[in-house]
Amino acid sequence: MLLGLTAPLALAQNQVELRMTWYDDGNEGQVMRELLDRFEADNPDIRVVMDTVAYSSGILETLPLQLASGDGPDMARVTNLGGLSEYYLDLREYLSDPEYWEENFGQFLDWMRPEDPEMIPGFMTQLTVTGPFVNKTLFDQAGVEMPAEGATWEAWAQATREVAEATGTAFAMAMDRSGHRLAGAAISQGAAYFDEEGNPAIDDEGFRQMAQLMVDWHQDGTMIPDVWIGAGGTYTAGNEQFINGEVVFYMSGSWQVGQFAETIGDAFDWVAVPNPCGPAACTGMPGGAALVAFEDTDHPEEVARVMEYLASEPVLEEFYARTLFIPGHLGLAERGIDFQTDLELAADALNVFAGEVTRLDDTAFALQGYPFNRVVFDATTNRLTQVLVGELSLDEAIARMQADIEEGIAAAGQ
Repeated sequence: MLLGLTAPLALAQNQVELRMTWYDDGNEGQVMRELLDRFEADNPDIRVVMDTVAYSSGILETLPLQLASGDGPDMARVTNLGGLSEYYLDLREYLSDPEYWEENFGQFLDWMRPEDPEMIPGFMTQLTVTGPFVNKTLFDQAGVEMPAEGATWEAWAQATREVAEATGTAFAMAMDRSGHRLAGAAISQGAAYFDEEGNPAIDDEGFRQMAQLMVDWHQDGTMIPDVWIGAGGTYTAGNEQFINGEVVFYMSGSWQVGQFAETIGDAFDWVAVPNPCGPAACTGMPGGAALVAFEDTDHPEEVARVMEYLASEPVLEEFYARTLFIPGHLGLAERGIDFQTDLELAADALNVFAGEVTRLDDTAFALQGYPFNRVVFDATTNRLTQVLVGELSLDEAIARMQADIEEGIAAAGQ
């Protein structure tokens, strides 16, 4: 009987355990776990443990500290693509077909490798585009016509205020407490974000205009205060308020589609609309999340096997289709994804966000690819919040934003 246990015991002793830090917007963790279970069935020498954490505390705050101390996971799903690049593992030498990765992920790989144009650290779990969701049912109930494509931010604010008043909805608008979400709107107003030498520069009329609108909307009750003011200094989404019908207009992005399909369904008509316009553009921000590997892993070859499986075309196509994510794989994007949803609202929203990709401004792409964009985003968010609560004037806040950005970049060794 002991002899019969020899093979399983030897396999258990030789099995490599890898850890993947993950966060969820919708059902993607469940889908990823099912894909990994299939991988493990075909590769019994590897076990992948998924550590699912909160996005703000686990990914934005804790993960960078773990990586800096050498105590990070083998893989993680991240959004600060360039900012964490110093910790990435270059998978190239372990991959069977690096050209597949270059061909299908090339332009997105550039976001992950600001210092090494040859590195292959991971792949996009999704391409995202920021933009608004609107509770169309409330518009219909109020008898207010939704602004057409090309409408300004001010026009949307006015229309949603009318809807909120007519329907008794608590607030007209919400925006994720995020410098990334604010950036697209600011660029539309003319914010350049960089000076002529390519250094980050905040103080221009375009950025001031959008910042002032945020201040005005919080002061006059247009925008729900809980998200920016009640956030306690951390990233906060406004999705729960939108789901609960507390706001008419919610500025977030394409990653919410899967969640809204699950949580709202057809309880009310939620629609994605094109980004509002300013005098300079009508743009959101590109972005997304990537699954990346880290160089401190003790098992680079096994990590590469996992990554190669997950990034393969049929597996990744299933992941995108089931999670309702815009593909960050050029071949699949060109061919199109048969999204697994019977909900017309979700399919329509995905098509709107896909259409927004062609309207993205060059400054938005430049800012997304900037390796210290997290420093810029955090500085603008934190200091603007101080204006909203009355601690700083807008002039003082913008001066401190610039100082925070310069100090943050200097602290990073630049």
